[in-house]
Amino acid sequence: MNDQQVFEANRELLFAVAYRMLGTVADAEDTVQDAWLRWSAAPRCDIAEPRAYLARTVTNIALNRLRSARARREAYVGSWLPEPLLTSGPDAADRAELAESVSLAMLVVLESLTPEERAVFVLHEVFGFPHAEIAAAIGRSDASVRQLMHRAREHVQARRPRFDVDAGQQREVTQRFLAAAAGGDIDQLMAVLAPDVTLIPDGGGKAQAPRRPITGAAKVARFLAAISGRPYMGIDPSDMTLELAEINGALGALITAGGKPITAVTTVVAGGQITAIQLVTNPDKLRGITAGRTLPL
Repeated sequence: MNDQQVFEANRELLFAVAYRMLGTVADAEDTVQDAWLRWSAAPRCDIAEPRAYLARTVTNIALNRLRSARARREAYVGSWLPEPLLTSGPDAADRAELAESVSLAMLVVLESLTPEERAVFVLHEVFGFPHAEIAAAIGRSDASVRQLMHRAREHVQARRPRFDVDAGQQREVTQRFLAAAAGGDIDQLMAVLAPDVTLIPDGGGKAQAPRRPITGAAKVARFLAAISGRPYMGIDPSDMTLELAEINGALGALITAGGKPITAVTTVVAGGQITAIQLVTNPDKLRGITAGRTLPL
């Protein structure tokens, strides 16, 4: 294969790593493009294993972007959520871990890691890179990488969302929730929401959304019932459509108007109830879905 063919053969992997590192589509795509420029200019005598070289390159670029992105996110208006993406792939249990690793809830947990911890966790736990390759990628010793991995694993384990493994139950509970939310039915919402459910809205100051998370079944149910059937951003409810979609590895929904998504809804299901809800209404964060960008699993 020529240089471009080698890069294209690894493009999906590189985007998958960058997206899990950065949580935004544009930054991940820019990272992959920067990796292509470095790959194009690199002396071939220095590249024994193209996949490892490209993974190191995209990781280093993503680390630099992540460090600068943190300052921007601190100034973000309201709650910050990663950008949602439509996902595709076979409906099989063997992709359950990959689906979990790209869920919005898990990406929020990864946001709380240091950039180096995040890189180590993504490369090792999600993609199975050995410690030696990760050490070369981030410029650390093998022992340092193992320490970072230990801290990251403990941190994620303590905060990771509780996922049901039964896809059928996830779908049934999610569909009940979406039907109750669309109809503004408080009783049905209370029946499907966990007592300590948290709703995280992300409007980024550019769309209607509370600026703080809402916690507790009663408060979340009242909020969802209050917005059901009401105009949104000047759009009449009769012009909106709710469509089921696989978003970040799990069943979710898109609310569309005029064929364009205006809200992405994702949930976490555990114990037969909804334990977390993410609402992304910031139009900037829906560009990937609008453009038809998908993330293979």
